[in-house]
Amino acid sequence: MTEIINLKNVSRVYKAVKVAALLNVSLSINTGEFFCLVGPSGCGKSTILRLIGDIETPTDGTIIKPKEVSMVFQTGALLPWMSVEENVSLVNRIKGLSAREIEQQTAKYLRMVELEPFRFRYPRELSGGQRQRVGIARALSVEPKVLLLDEPFSALDPVTTDEMHELLLKIWQETGKTIVMVSHSLEEAVLLSDRIAVMKQGGIKEVVEVDLKRPRKEDSKELLKLLEEVKLILEGNPLEQKQR
Repeated sequence: MTEIINLKNVSRVYKAVKVAALLNVSLSINTGEFFCLVGPSGCGKSTILRLIGDIETPTDGTIIKPKEVSMVFQTGALLPWMSVEENVSLVNRIKGLSAREIEQQTAKYLRMVELEPFRFRYPRELSGGQRQRVGIARALSVEPKVLLLDEPFSALDPVTTDEMHELLLKIWQETGKTIVMVSHSLEEAVLLSDRIAVMKQGGIKEVVEVDLKRPRKEDSKELLKLLEEVKLILEGNPLEQKQR
């Protein structure tokens, strides 16, 4: 596989408060891969996402990645005074694309997230799941090579979360984008991803390969077995932890 992202000995230290969010982290992610980062709050998983997304810069180490990266935030981060269509087209309008190009990109990705009938509605008129769909469409509209998602479904109810999982997998399979997602849910990570980086205290404990066929069932023996392995790694139980 071709590598698209590489972090080598990356640290991120907030000197003002003397906190190290990341310490000497090395990680590679392949083109077209669905990669998840999991771990407790404050372990550095969202920091990795922000570094890849150029929202922050590393204190030490190097990051190799493409320029074309977009992020979907936990809350959707939509502008409430803009319609769905205006939110999705915002970045392309700022970039100065032609009206025709903007319309094509906006329509394409509203169809992909199944929101075309809602294009003239405002965020307040949408459900939580619909707002996240708008955020995904906006991120995709600039044709990124890497799509970053920061706990995008943590505020949604279980039924909507299942629907969003199906949608995200469909988008990933149709577009071939590299997806890097931070998740608070080990079950979600095992259900969706190709590999999982298990993090703790600013470092990566282990990278676990999810060698399960899709579509995956949450109650399958294979998935539950792998889920238990990831839980044990996170909890620090004695296992033969081999870097995959």
